[in-house]
Amino acid sequence: MDTIPPELKLKIDTAAGQILSDTGVPSASIAIVEHGSIVYTHGYGKARLDPPEIAAPKMRYSIGSISKQFTAAAILMLEQQGKLSIDDPVSKYLPDLTRANEVTIRMLLSHTSGYQDYYAEDYTMPPMRVATTAQHILDVWGKKPLDFDPGTKWQYSNTNYVIAGQIVEKVSGMPLMKFLRAHVFRPLDMKAVWNSDVEKLGDTDAQGYVRYALGPLRPAVGEGKGWMFAAGELAMPAYDLAQWDISMMDRSLLATKSYDEMADAVKLKDGSDTHYGLGVFVRELSGHPYYEHSGEVSGFVSENEVFPQDKIAIAVLTNQDASPAAERIARQLGPILLGVEEAPANKAEEQALTVFKGFQQGRIDRSLFTENCNAYFSQQAVDDFHSSLAPLGTPSGLKQVGEDERGGMTFRIYRVEFPHSSQRLTITTYTMPDGKLEQYLVMPAD
Repeated sequence: MDTIPPELKLKIDTAAGQILSDTGVPSASIAIVEHGSIVYTHGYGKARLDPPEIAAPKMRYSIGSISKQFTAAAILMLEQQGKLSIDDPVSKYLPDLTRANEVTIRMLLSHTSGYQDYYAEDYTMPPMRVATTAQHILDVWGKKPLDFDPGTKWQYSNTNYVIAGQIVEKVSGMPLMKFLRAHVFRPLDMKAVWNSDVEKLGDTDAQGYVRYALGPLRPAVGEGKGWMFAAGELAMPAYDLAQWDISMMDRSLLATKSYDEMADAVKLKDGSDTHYGLGVFVRELSGHPYYEHSGEVSGFVSENEVFPQDKIAIAVLTNQDASPAAERIARQLGPILLGVEEAPANKAEEQALTVFKGFQQGRIDRSLFTENCNAYFSQQAVDDFHSSLAPLGTPSGLKQVGEDERGGMTFRIYRVEFPHSSQRLTITTYTMPDGKLEQYLVMPAD
C-alpha cells in the first residue's frame, strides 16, 4: 500500500532506515494513517536473520503492552452492555485480592490501583520461561500488600491488566481472546491477529532478538505461556494495528461515552493529572493532542500514536527487545506528518559506572545483583558485554537522566559518553529496596 507523495515516502524511509542503522535493531514494520485511511505500509531491514528474511508488511510482530488498549475496550464494551461499571470495586468479581473493596476497575485500567507489577524488567527472568496461569499471577502479586493507597499515585503495572482480563472472562463467560475476536477483531477486519501468549509466532513472521550490550544479535528467549495474558499477549502486522487506530479516531466501534472514558486522563485523589486514560497515555505535540502507548515483550518493542483530530496515526513494530528504535521512528515521523517543528529532543551513578567499567574488563561483582539478574548475566552475556564495551575505552561521563518507581523497584536511565568516540550509550537499571540490581541493560543511546 503506497498512496503518499514521493517526497513524504522518502522522508519516512530515510528516518526509519537511519534509526535502524543507528540502533542496530534488525527490522521495523510501519503503517501510516492520514486523513483517516491507511496510506503507507512498509518493512525495513531483516525480520529474520537465519536464514535471512526481509521484513514485509504482512509479517506479524508482538505488540506487547499496546494489547492493553484491547483489554480496556473489552471492559468498556461490557459496561455498555450493562454487565459491569468501571467504577465497580474489584471485590465484586475477585474478592480475594488485596484491598479489593477499595480498588475499582477504573483504577486497574489507569494504573492507579497500587497492585505491584509482576513484570517490570526488560528481560525474561528464569521463572517466566516456564508456563503459568493468570490465577497464579493473581495469587502471588494480586495478594501482596499494595505499593500505595488506591488512587493516590500512578505506577505502571502489568498486574492491573491481568486482573482486568480475569474480570472480562468472569463477566462475559468466555475467554478474553474469543471475546476480542468476536467484538473487536472481526468487526474491524483485523484478520491476522495472533495470541502469542498461547503459541509462538511462525516462520513467516518476525523473529524476536536480544543484544547483550553491544554484542551480536541473538534469538530472544520468549516468555512461557500464560505470562502475558491481557497485558501483552497480542501479535499482528502493523496494518492491523492501524485498523484499530482508525476506529479510535473515528470512534466507530465503542459508544461515545466509552471513548470519552478511555481518552480522559485520570486524576489522582489529590487532583493531580496522571496523563493516562484507560490503556493509553494522553499527550500533546505542538498543540496536537494524541494517544500513545509503547509495548515490549521478549524480542519485540512497539510504538503506537494516534492523533484523533488530525486523522493521523503511526504504528511502528520492531524485533529487538529493550531498544529505542520504535519510539524514535514514531517520534520523528509525527512532526513530519503533522508539519510541525520537532520538540527538542550520586550514588546510583557511581554504582552504575563501577559496574560498567567492570564489564569492560570482563568482570562482574555478582554480590551487587539479584538472583534474576545474575541468571541474565550468563557467561555468554558477560563475554558479549566485555567484547563490545572494552573497545570504547574509559567513559568521559555517565549521567542519570531519568528515574521512576515500578514493581516495588526504582527504575533509572543513564547516558554514557566517551572522549574519543561519537558512540553514546543508554543504561537502564532496576534497583530493589535492599539496593541490589534487578536489571542492568546497555544499548545505543537515543
